[in-house]
Amino acid sequence: MEDDAAVRGAALDAIDDIDPEPLRDRIATQLTEGSMAPGVLTIRTVRALDDGTSTLVTSDGILRDPVAERAAGVQLIYDGLRLTRQLAHDEPWVDGDSETADLAVLAADVLVSRGFYLLARTEAAEAAVGVVRAFGSDQTVRRETDDHSLDRNLEADVLELAVVAGATIGEGTASPRLREFAAGMVNGEPFGDAEAFFPETLTETLGTLVTETGSSQGVTTSADQ
Repeated sequence: MEDDAAVRGAALDAIDDIDPEPLRDRIATQLTEGSMAPGVLTIRTVRALDDGTSTLVTSDGILRDPVAERAAGVQLIYDGLRLTRQLAHDEPWVDGDSETADLAVLAADVLVSRGFYLLARTEAAEAAVGVVRAFGSDQTVRRETDDHSLDRNLEADVLELAVVAGATIGEGTASPRLREFAAGMVNGEPFGDAEAFFPETLTETLGTLVTETGSSQGVTTSADQ
């Protein structure tokens, strides 16, 4: 649960300056109630390439930069798109609660925008854009064909983004095999608890795949500079 709490803390810190307060509270609720699996996978990918010289998580469970920014960026994008997907399917305006619905739409936009901001100057920026574009395309096709299976693509795409964000933090790359492995963990169900979602062999597998990419450069954090 340490990684889960660390990601949630980093994500909440990333939206702490957002005003007005009702909007910030709505965003915080989205983050508090959702799974931290995308951010957790980002951390564990970083840890797989860490040479042991950098502390990713402090003793009080707080992530260090730049790991915190990458994990939070991935998590915020996912939660923003997850909320967008929910709104598209449930159409809360039908029930007449337009004020709550409008606030949710704004919260979703801010989540994605803040996630992009955190990843904008990283090697994961292009992958983040790809996730949002694919999501938009999938939801358009879903609306036209009623193909519900397209919904699961978001989870697969965001896990792929997570390993890209994690693997590139040490000036490495995310190999096609690493990205394929991440996307393949999705079983069509919501993430749920991050600890229960990932296979027990995750650390070992990530270590092998990250080493294959030539990414084992060690991790430099703000504490090392």
